[in-house]
Amino acid sequence: MSIKGMKKALFFVICLVLVAGCTSNPGAKEPEQQSLRVMFWDENYFFQQYGDLFTMEHPNIEIEVVSTNNIYRDMGPDGDYEKAFKEFIEKEQPDVLMVSIDQMETFVAEGRIRELDTLIERDKYDISTIYPALIDLLKERGDNKIYGLTPNFYGSAILYNADLFAKHGVELPRDGMSWYDIIELAKQFPTDGDEKTRIYGFGNSWGMDMSQLASMISSDEGIEQIDTNTMKLTVNTDSWKRIYQTAIDAVKADVFYNPGEDGFRGGSMEEYYQSQPFVVGRAAMTTGDAYVLRNLKEAAEALKDYKPFEVGIVAGPAASTEPDKSRSISMSEVFSISANSPNTEAAWEFIKFVNGDQFAKIKSRSLNNGLLSRMGYTTEYNGVSLEAFYKLKPLPVDYSGYRKIPGTFFEKFQPLLESELKAVENNTKSLDEALAKIEAEGQVALDQAVKEQEEKKKEEEAKGGTGEGTADDSAPSSNSGEGSSGAEGEGTADTQDSTEGGSEG
Repeated sequence: MSIKGMKKALFFVICLVLVAGCTSNPGAKEPEQQSLRVMFWDENYFFQQYGDLFTMEHPNIEIEVVSTNNIYRDMGPDGDYEKAFKEFIEKEQPDVLMVSIDQMETFVAEGRIRELDTLIERDKYDISTIYPALIDLLKERGDNKIYGLTPNFYGSAILYNADLFAKHGVELPRDGMSWYDIIELAKQFPTDGDEKTRIYGFGNSWGMDMSQLASMISSDEGIEQIDTNTMKLTVNTDSWKRIYQTAIDAVKADVFYNPGEDGFRGGSMEEYYQSQPFVVGRAAMTTGDAYVLRNLKEAAEALKDYKPFEVGIVAGPAASTEPDKSRSISMSEVFSISANSPNTEAAWEFIKFVNGDQFAKIKSRSLNNGLLSRMGYTTEYNGVSLEAFYKLKPLPVDYSGYRKIPGTFFEKFQPLLESELKAVENNTKSLDEALAKIEAEGQVALDQAVKEQEEKKKEEEAKGGTGEGTADDSAPSSNSGEGSSGAEGEGTADTQDSTEGGSEG
């Protein structure tokens, strides 16, 4: 470049600097750097799901994830998760807490988290397009105030093969059907044909035997086998008789897919899809979350001779006594702000973002983390409407009572339950006889287990131990089985939110 050219270039740069100096705001400040401690399952997954997107929008807020996996590591010999959970929070002091709906309710009562209503009102933050049933549930558990928000939820619906219904002249499913309704509809389909070609009135990916079906019915009806307030078994009741008789009749009618030991145990993707009768058009109905739709799409792409069919979805399964409500709706990631957080504003920015429109718009492209709480973005998947997942209201559910039951009880109770019900299936014993024996002998086992637990607690206290929570927190619910949420995919719904505690009586 010539001397004359260099002078022109230098003059141009000086002009740019002067213009920038004249137009800039001398009073403007860079956003202050802030740090935010967020509680979550896993650091890598957090940034993949939430953190990276939030940081792009708020580069001045640096997030540090405190992993709840450490709770299990530090839980100690007493196995008391809730105690360890609170100790973890006291130690780590996260600004944003990730809690279940039950934990949120407890923390509200203990003053551990702050209400969000004043922040929502101050910022005119729009919550009108968040699934209203979730907001109602959050308020119900928060003394009519909002103490947390969840970006996603898990829910079940009834999916059906409209072509099979038309072919066999069966009336289509409707919103609000209970398991009793589903079973009666399934019975209207033929049962003839060999195992590789026949159709089923109902089929899911794992199949269901009598006990599993009974578990699904009881979970969605909110009926438990133990009243954890009185520590009494309530198996020998009219409600349980109806559940087991319905399940037995359904199995005998041979309308439910149940491969037993011949089910999928590994193999090619083609073999995997072929093991799912609804996906390949051999079941009239199934229940599940939106992941079933993804399975259908992937199967159509993977199988050479795949025959697509018209898919319909209706809301359910619902409780038979309240057809507008469901116990299959759960929230696993409720984000709340710690009451003593020094970073309330940064914490609120995070909660606003992950529950907001921009986040929902980005995440609407996949079904990897359940259904979006913010409505209007994920309205359909592969041409199938998702409206049914947003129709029912969640019924309150609570597993907490079952933490009082020693794990040693289930070791004795489950074999008793299975052997007696097998006798009923084989027609060697009446259902009344079986339930009477299950309740009587089960109560003896429960009383003994509770007594042993109390004695162990006293021994620990005498030795100077804490003596708190000797119950095995991994003890299953009496409704053990495949769970009522219907999630067949990647759902991570908290099992504490998947069935209702207490007794039907």
